Amino acid sequence: MLEREQKERKAIVLKPGTLWKRAIEQTEYAMHCGALQTIPTEYEFIEQNGINFLVRISSNLARKDEAKKQQEQESATSGKEVNPFLPYEKDLFVADISDTHLCILNKYNVVPHHLLIITRDFEDQDCWLNLQDFEALWTCLAEINGLAFYNGGKTAGSSQRHKHLQLVPFPFVPGINSIPIEPALSCVKFQGSLGKIPAFPFLHAFAKLDPAWVNSPLDAAKVTLEWYRTLLEAVGLPFEGDRQTGAYNLLATREWMLVVPRSQESFESISVNSLGFAGTMFVRNHQQLELLKNYTPMTILKNVTYAS
Repeated sequence: MLEREQKERKAIVLKPGTLWKRAIEQTEYAMHCGALQTIPTEYEFIEQNGINFLVRISSNLARKDEAKKQQEQESATSGKEVNPFLPYEKDLFVADISDTHLCILNKYNVVPHHLLIITRDFEDQDCWLNLQDFEALWTCLAEINGLAFYNGGKTAGSSQRHKHLQLVPFPFVPGINSIPIEPALSCVKFQGSLGKIPAFPFLHAFAKLDPAWVNSPLDAAKVTLEWYRTLLEAVGLPFEGDRQTGAYNLLATREWMLVVPRSQESFESISVNSLGFAGTMFVRNHQQLELLKNYTPMTILKNVTYAS
């Protein structure tokens, strides 16, 4: 038994207590050499259903749009899809996490130190998450307190096919330590161990996690994998085969996990990924901001999901 546990733990190669320091160091380096191309934004809050939605506005997405267009052109010319994670950009490398995963900076970040947890070998973003994914995720969460999320497929807001989880450190904005949906989480209604958030007028499933699991990321990964499958089943996404049976967003912190199945990627030109269900939305310009205000954030979320 001990020998088996020791073999399991060899899978994690990150030295404890180093990830945050490495993220800060690499951010500084990547900014200096131009590898990191932060998207400047302004933001404001829109209150609805007791949730203070954080809405970021950017009118400068030209570099990201151009990079995406170039990637598509290269794919069309070569007949082979370009994968920016294989190989990954060396100047964005933060740390080796395990024998299956590593961590890089999000090249077009909005929030400082936004990390991507990517598989070393190609796996499709439409594949289910597995034990190795959750081991890597909990290893990072143990080092950095933040919001982890996964956009399960293009319909859920994923822009790259290579499997990658994401981790955004707290706070999202200076001086505000709570996540925007935090007030709504205090009102979760449980039926057994499965929870529903009354403020969310769409299909979803919620579970509490134990913050003490950060002390044993590999053990936490096993339990969280089971919760992940339970939540998927609860929203009508049976865990069958290798590939997902529908698009979904997964959000997790050290304290909870949320799964939301997706029906479409955007509504009225406003795209939504996992961060939308954390209470953080992104618009490309002030025209979209007015559109968001007119429809309201919750209406946007309701229209990209399924009725509960």
